[in-house]
Amino acid sequence: MTMARRQLVDTAVTRHYHCISRCVRQASLCGRGFEHRKVWVEMRLEDLARSFAIAVSGFAILDNHLHILCRIDPEVAAGWTDEEVLRRWIAIYPPRGLDIQSPEEVKAWVDQQCRNPGRVGTIRERLCNLGWFMKAIKEPLSRLANKEDNCRGTFWEARYKSIAILDEAALLATCAYIDLNPLAAGIAKLPEDSLHTSIRQRIRHIRQMNALARLQAALRAGSSAAAQLEGDIEQLHWLCPLQDRRGQGSTREGLLVGFSLSGYLQLVDWTARLCRSGRARLSRKVAAVIERIGASAATWNNAMNHLLHKTRWLGNYCTTRPERLKAVALRLGRHRVENAFGCVQLQSAC
Repeated sequence: MTMARRQLVDTAVTRHYHCISRCVRQASLCGRGFEHRKVWVEMRLEDLARSFAIAVSGFAILDNHLHILCRIDPEVAAGWTDEEVLRRWIAIYPPRGLDIQSPEEVKAWVDQQCRNPGRVGTIRERLCNLGWFMKAIKEPLSRLANKEDNCRGTFWEARYKSIAILDEAALLATCAYIDLNPLAAGIAKLPEDSLHTSIRQRIRHIRQMNALARLQAALRAGSSAAAQLEGDIEQLHWLCPLQDRRGQGSTREGLLVGFSLSGYLQLVDWTARLCRSGRARLSRKVAAVIERIGASAATWNNAMNHLLHKTRWLGNYCTTRPERLKAVALRLGRHRVENAFGCVQLQSAC
Protein backbone atom coordinates (compact mmCIF):
# COMPACT_ATOMS: atom_id res chain seq x y z
CA MET A 1 0.00 0.00 0.00
CA THR A 2 1.29 3.48 -0.88
CA MET A 3 2.41 5.43 2.17
CA ALA A 4 2.47 9.22 2.48
CA ARG A 5 6.03 10.55 2.44
CA ARG A 6 5.45 12.54 5.64
CA GLN A 7 4.72 9.23 7.42
CA LEU A 8 7.57 7.29 5.85
CA VAL A 9 10.38 9.85 6.30
CA ASP A 10 10.67 10.21 10.06
CA THR A 11 14.10 10.95 11.54
CA ALA A 12 12.83 9.76 14.94
CA VAL A 13 12.61 6.27 13.39
CA THR A 14 15.75 6.40 11.22
CA ARG A 15 17.93 8.95 9.45
CA HIS A 16 18.93 6.55 6.64
CA TYR A 17 16.90 6.22 3.40
CA HIS A 18 17.49 4.34 0.16
CA CYS A 19 15.99 6.42 -2.65
CA ILE A 20 15.27 5.02 -6.11
CA SER A 21 14.12 7.11 -9.06
CA ARG A 22 13.39 5.82 -12.56
CA CYS A 23 13.23 7.51 -15.94
CA VAL A 24 9.74 7.82 -17.40
CA ARG A 25 8.53 4.52 -18.92
CA GLN A 26 11.86 3.13 -17.58
CA ALA A 27 13.42 4.27 -20.86
CA SER A 28 17.24 4.40 -21.11
CA LEU A 29 17.35 8.20 -21.16
CA CYS A 30 20.84 8.22 -19.58
CA GLY A 31 22.26 5.51 -21.84
CA ARG A 32 22.71 4.75 -25.54
CA GLY A 33 24.76 7.81 -26.39
CA PHE A 34 23.52 9.93 -23.45
CA GLU A 35 25.90 8.64 -20.79
CA HIS A 36 27.10 12.20 -20.18
CA ARG A 37 23.82 12.76 -18.33
CA LYS A 38 25.12 10.42 -15.63
CA VAL A 39 28.03 12.83 -15.18
CA TRP A 40 25.50 15.66 -14.72
CA VAL A 41 23.75 13.71 -11.96
CA GLU A 42 27.03 12.81 -10.25
CA MET A 43 28.24 16.41 -10.28
CA ARG A 44 24.88 17.63 -8.99
CA LEU A 45 24.97 15.05 -6.18
CA GLU A 46 28.34 16.36 -5.04
CA ASP A 47 27.09 19.97 -5.06
CA LEU A 48 23.99 19.05 -3.05
CA ALA A 49 25.95 16.94 -0.53
CA ARG A 50 28.06 20.03 0.21
CA SER A 51 25.02 22.30 0.66
CA PHE A 52 22.25 20.18 2.21
CA ALA A 53 22.21 18.71 5.70
CA ILE A 54 21.87 15.35 3.95
CA ALA A 55 24.88 13.06 3.62
CA VAL A 56 25.25 10.77 0.60
CA SER A 57 26.47 7.37 1.80
CA GLY A 58 26.19 5.57 -1.53
CA PHE A 59 24.92 5.99 -5.08
CA ALA A 60 24.72 4.26 -8.44
CA ILE A 61 23.55 5.97 -11.65
CA LEU A 62 22.37 3.59 -14.37
CA ASP A 63 20.84 4.02 -17.84
CA ASN A 64 17.23 4.27 -16.69
CA HIS A 65 17.30 4.75 -12.92
CA LEU A 66 19.41 5.85 -9.98
CA HIS A 67 19.97 4.69 -6.40
CA ILE A 68 21.00 7.04 -3.58
CA LEU A 69 21.60 6.11 0.05
CA CYS A 70 21.02 9.24 2.16
CA ARG A 71 21.35 10.18 5.80
CA ILE A 72 19.27 13.14 7.01
CA ASP A 73 21.08 15.34 9.57
CA PRO A 74 18.56 17.89 10.95
CA GLU A 75 20.80 18.71 13.92
CA VAL A 76 23.50 19.85 11.48
CA ALA A 77 21.08 22.27 9.79
CA ALA A 78 19.95 23.53 13.21
CA GLY A 79 23.56 24.51 14.00
CA TRP A 80 24.01 26.74 10.92
CA THR A 81 23.82 30.51 11.23
CA ASP A 82 21.14 32.33 9.21
CA GLU A 83 23.84 33.62 6.87
CA GLU A 84 25.21 30.11 6.31
CA VAL A 85 21.71 28.80 5.54
CA LEU A 86 21.19 31.47 2.87
CA ARG A 87 24.62 31.02 1.30
CA ARG A 88 24.08 27.27 1.05
CA TRP A 89 20.69 27.87 -0.56
CA ILE A 90 21.92 30.23 -3.27
CA ALA A 91 24.72 27.76 -4.08
CA ILE A 92 21.90 25.43 -5.22
CA TYR A 93 19.28 27.92 -6.37
CA PRO A 94 20.99 31.20 -7.39
CA PRO A 95 18.39 34.02 -7.39
CA ARG A 96 17.64 35.43 -10.81
CA GLY A 97 19.52 38.66 -11.40
CA LEU A 98 22.02 38.11 -8.57
CA ASP A 99 25.68 37.96 -9.58
CA ILE A 100 26.89 35.21 -7.24
CA GLN A 101 30.48 35.92 -8.30
CA SER A 102 30.23 39.39 -6.70
CA PRO A 103 30.89 39.19 -2.91
CA GLU A 104 29.34 42.64 -2.41
CA GLU A 105 26.08 41.74 -4.17
CA VAL A 106 25.82 38.41 -2.36
CA LYS A 107 26.48 40.06 1.03
CA ALA A 108 23.79 42.69 0.39
CA TRP A 109 21.29 39.99 -0.67
CA VAL A 110 22.07 37.83 2.38
CA ASP A 111 21.74 40.79 4.78
CA GLN A 112 18.35 41.65 3.27
CA GLN A 113 17.07 38.07 3.52
CA CYS A 114 18.28 37.74 7.12
CA ARG A 115 15.69 40.35 8.08
CA ASN A 116 13.00 37.77 7.31
CA PRO A 117 13.40 34.99 9.94
CA GLY A 118 10.35 33.13 8.61
CA ARG A 119 11.93 32.81 5.17
CA VAL A 120 15.25 31.68 6.68
CA GLY A 121 13.42 29.08 8.77
CA THR A 122 11.65 27.71 5.67
CA ILE A 123 14.95 27.40 3.80
CA ARG A 124 16.61 25.73 6.81
CA GLU A 125 13.86 23.08 6.82
CA ARG A 126 14.21 22.53 3.08
CA LEU A 127 17.95 21.95 3.42
CA CYS A 128 17.30 18.87 5.56
CA ASN A 129 14.22 17.66 3.65
CA LEU A 130 14.55 14.49 1.56
CA GLY A 131 11.86 15.59 -0.91
CA TRP A 132 13.65 18.87 -1.65
CA PHE A 133 16.94 17.02 -1.97
CA MET A 134 15.53 14.65 -4.61
CA LYS A 135 13.79 17.52 -6.38
CA ALA A 136 17.08 19.45 -6.51
CA ILE A 137 18.70 16.45 -8.22
CA LYS A 138 15.99 15.61 -10.72
CA GLU A 139 14.65 18.97 -11.93
CA PRO A 140 17.90 20.41 -13.36
CA LEU A 141 18.64 17.20 -15.26
CA SER A 142 15.12 17.19 -16.71
CA ARG A 143 15.58 20.73 -18.03
CA LEU A 144 19.06 20.01 -19.44
CA ALA A 145 17.90 16.80 -21.13
CA ASN A 146 14.78 18.41 -22.62
CA LYS A 147 16.87 21.29 -23.94
CA GLU A 148 19.35 18.82 -25.44
CA ASP A 149 16.50 16.81 -27.05
CA ASN A 150 14.63 19.99 -28.07
CA CYS A 151 11.45 18.67 -26.48
CA ARG A 152 9.11 19.09 -23.52
CA GLY A 153 7.70 16.59 -21.09
CA THR A 154 8.56 14.41 -18.13
CA PHE A 155 12.02 12.90 -17.79
CA TRP A 156 11.57 11.11 -14.46
CA GLU A 157 8.63 9.16 -13.07
CA ALA A 158 6.54 11.43 -10.85
CA ARG A 159 7.44 9.81 -7.53
CA TYR A 160 10.66 8.41 -6.18
CA LYS A 161 10.68 5.39 -3.89
CA SER A 162 12.26 5.83 -0.47
CA ILE A 163 13.00 2.86 1.77
CA ALA A 164 13.73 3.49 5.44
CA ILE A 165 16.81 1.56 6.64
CA LEU A 166 16.21 0.48 10.23
CA ASP A 167 19.39 -1.27 11.42
CA GLU A 168 23.15 -1.58 10.81
CA ALA A 169 23.01 -4.89 8.97
CA ALA A 170 20.38 -3.58 6.55
CA LEU A 171 22.41 -0.37 6.12
CA LEU A 172 25.58 -2.27 5.20
CA ALA A 173 23.72 -4.64 2.86
CA THR A 174 21.99 -1.71 1.10
CA CYS A 175 25.31 0.12 0.69
CA ALA A 176 26.91 -2.99 -0.89
CA TYR A 177 23.84 -3.61 -3.06
CA ILE A 178 23.98 -0.07 -4.48
CA ASP A 179 27.72 -0.25 -5.22
CA LEU A 180 27.30 -3.64 -6.93
CA ASN A 181 24.22 -2.66 -8.95
CA PRO A 182 26.07 -2.07 -12.27
CA LEU A 183 27.97 -5.34 -11.83
CA ALA A 184 24.76 -7.27 -11.12
CA ALA A 185 23.22 -5.68 -14.23
CA GLY A 186 26.15 -6.88 -16.35
CA ILE A 187 27.41 -3.36 -17.09
CA ALA A 188 30.74 -3.80 -15.26
CA LYS A 189 33.05 -6.75 -14.60
CA LEU A 190 34.65 -5.49 -11.39
CA PRO A 191 33.28 -3.26 -8.60
CA GLU A 192 35.99 -0.64 -9.19
CA ASP A 193 35.09 -0.55 -12.91
CA SER A 194 31.48 0.44 -12.15
CA LEU A 195 31.23 3.98 -13.53
CA HIS A 196 29.12 6.55 -11.66
CA THR A 197 29.06 4.69 -8.35
CA SER A 198 30.11 5.61 -4.83
CA ILE A 199 32.69 2.82 -4.63
CA ARG A 200 34.49 4.18 -7.70
CA GLN A 201 34.38 7.68 -6.20
CA ARG A 202 35.91 6.42 -2.96
CA ILE A 203 38.74 4.58 -4.76
CA ARG A 204 39.44 7.61 -6.96
CA HIS A 205 39.67 9.81 -3.85
CA ILE A 206 42.20 7.43 -2.28
CA ARG A 207 44.38 7.74 -5.38
CA GLN A 208 44.05 11.54 -5.45
CA MET A 209 45.12 11.66 -1.79
CA ASN A 210 48.17 9.47 -2.60
CA ALA A 211 46.90 7.18 0.15
CA LEU A 212 46.96 3.92 -1.80
CA ALA A 213 49.96 2.56 0.13
CA ARG A 214 48.27 3.37 3.43
CA LEU A 215 45.07 1.62 2.32
CA GLN A 216 47.04 -1.44 1.17
CA ALA A 217 48.70 -1.60 4.59
CA ALA A 218 45.23 -1.39 6.16
CA LEU A 219 44.04 -4.24 3.92
CA ARG A 220 46.85 -6.44 5.28
CA ALA A 221 46.13 -5.52 8.89
CA GLY A 222 43.36 -6.71 11.18
CA SER A 223 40.09 -4.78 11.35
CA SER A 224 40.95 -2.69 14.44
CA ALA A 225 44.46 -1.92 13.16
CA ALA A 226 43.03 -0.98 9.75
CA ALA A 227 40.78 1.64 11.30
CA GLN A 228 43.85 3.29 12.85
CA LEU A 229 46.03 3.01 9.73
CA GLU A 230 43.41 4.59 7.49
CA GLY A 231 43.07 7.59 9.76
CA ASP A 232 41.22 10.50 8.18
CA ILE A 233 41.53 9.45 4.52
CA GLU A 234 37.81 9.87 3.99
CA GLN A 235 37.23 13.11 5.88
CA LEU A 236 37.95 15.43 2.94
CA HIS A 237 35.77 13.57 0.45
CA TRP A 238 32.22 14.75 -0.29
CA LEU A 239 30.72 11.29 0.28
CA CYS A 240 29.77 10.33 3.83
CA PRO A 241 32.79 8.58 5.43
CA LEU A 242 32.27 4.86 5.95
CA GLN A 243 34.19 4.96 9.22
CA ASP A 244 32.75 7.09 12.03
CA ARG A 245 35.86 8.56 13.71
CA ARG A 246 34.25 11.23 15.86
CA GLY A 247 35.60 9.37 18.91
CA GLN A 248 39.12 9.99 17.53
CA GLY A 249 38.52 13.72 17.06
CA SER A 250 37.09 13.85 13.51
CA THR A 251 34.29 16.34 12.97
CA ARG A 252 32.25 14.47 10.34
CA GLU A 253 29.91 11.65 11.25
CA GLY A 254 30.60 8.40 9.42
CA LEU A 255 28.36 5.48 8.53
CA LEU A 256 29.38 3.04 11.29
CA VAL A 257 31.76 3.14 14.27
CA GLY A 258 34.84 0.93 13.83
CA PHE A 259 33.90 0.16 10.25
CA SER A 260 36.99 0.60 8.07
CA LEU A 261 37.01 1.54 4.39
CA SER A 262 39.42 -1.31 3.62
CA GLY A 263 37.10 -3.78 5.34
CA TYR A 264 34.19 -2.54 3.24
CA LEU A 265 36.19 -2.82 -0.01
CA GLN A 266 37.08 -6.42 0.84
CA LEU A 267 33.47 -7.18 1.70
CA VAL A 268 32.23 -5.73 -1.59
CA ASP A 269 34.89 -7.61 -3.56
CA TRP A 270 33.92 -10.88 -1.89
CA THR A 271 30.19 -10.22 -2.35
CA ALA A 272 30.77 -9.39 -6.02
CA ARG A 273 31.64 -13.05 -6.63
CA LEU A 274 27.96 -13.82 -6.11
CA CYS A 275 27.09 -12.25 -9.45
CA ARG A 276 30.21 -13.00 -11.50
CA SER A 277 32.38 -16.06 -11.98
CA GLY A 278 35.43 -16.43 -9.80
CA ARG A 279 36.47 -18.11 -6.60
CA ALA A 280 36.52 -16.03 -3.47
CA ARG A 281 38.43 -16.67 -0.28
CA LEU A 282 36.70 -15.30 2.80
CA SER A 283 39.42 -13.43 4.65
CA ARG A 284 39.37 -12.96 8.39
CA LYS A 285 38.76 -9.28 7.86
CA VAL A 286 35.61 -9.86 5.78
CA ALA A 287 34.40 -12.42 8.30
CA ALA A 288 34.93 -9.88 11.10
CA VAL A 289 32.82 -7.26 9.29
CA ILE A 290 30.00 -9.76 8.75
CA GLU A 291 30.15 -11.08 12.32
CA ARG A 292 30.12 -7.53 13.69
CA ILE A 293 26.58 -7.04 12.37
CA GLY A 294 25.44 -10.35 13.84
CA ALA A 295 25.45 -12.43 10.64
CA SER A 296 27.44 -15.31 9.17
CA ALA A 297 29.03 -15.80 5.74
CA ALA A 298 26.21 -18.15 4.72
CA THR A 299 23.38 -15.79 5.70
CA TRP A 300 25.14 -12.79 4.10
CA ASN A 301 25.59 -14.91 0.96
CA ASN A 302 21.89 -15.75 0.82
CA ALA A 303 20.71 -12.21 1.57
CA MET A 304 22.96 -10.52 -1.01
CA ASN A 305 22.16 -13.14 -3.63
CA HIS A 306 18.50 -12.31 -3.07
CA LEU A 307 19.08 -8.55 -3.25
CA LEU A 308 21.36 -8.60 -6.29
CA HIS A 309 18.78 -10.52 -8.30
CA LYS A 310 15.78 -8.40 -7.31
CA THR A 311 14.03 -6.65 -10.19
CA ARG A 312 12.11 -4.28 -7.91
CA TRP A 313 12.21 -3.24 -4.27
CA LEU A 314 8.83 -3.78 -2.61
CA GLY A 315 8.01 -2.37 0.81
CA ASN A 316 8.92 0.91 2.48
CA TYR A 317 11.21 -0.38 5.24
CA CYS A 318 14.38 -2.44 5.25
CA THR A 319 15.53 -4.30 8.34
CA THR A 320 16.94 -7.58 9.58
CA ARG A 321 15.13 -7.30 12.91
CA PRO A 322 11.42 -8.16 13.22
CA GLU A 323 11.09 -6.08 16.39
CA ARG A 324 12.00 -2.94 14.43
CA LEU A 325 9.15 -3.57 11.96
CA LYS A 326 6.72 -4.10 14.83
CA ALA A 327 7.83 -0.85 16.50
CA VAL A 328 7.34 1.12 13.26
CA ALA A 329 3.89 -0.43 12.69
CA LEU A 330 2.89 0.50 16.23
CA ARG A 331 4.14 4.07 15.74
CA LEU A 332 2.07 4.39 12.54
CA GLY A 333 -1.00 2.74 14.02
CA ARG A 334 -0.89 -0.12 11.52
CA HIS A 335 -1.15 -3.86 11.90
CA ARG A 336 2.02 -4.44 9.84
CA VAL A 337 4.47 -2.78 7.44
CA GLU A 338 6.29 -4.44 4.53
CA ASN A 339 9.97 -5.32 4.71
CA ALA A 340 11.82 -4.52 1.46
CA PHE A 341 14.32 -7.27 2.35
CA GLY A 342 11.63 -9.88 1.81
CA CYS A 343 12.07 -13.12 3.73
CA VAL A 344 15.78 -13.67 3.06
CA GLN A 345 17.47 -12.04 6.02
CA LEU A 346 20.90 -11.63 7.56
CA GLN A 347 19.21 -12.53 10.82
CA SER A 348 15.90 -14.27 11.47
CA ALA A 349 13.41 -11.53 10.56
CA CYS A 350 10.74 -13.31 8.50
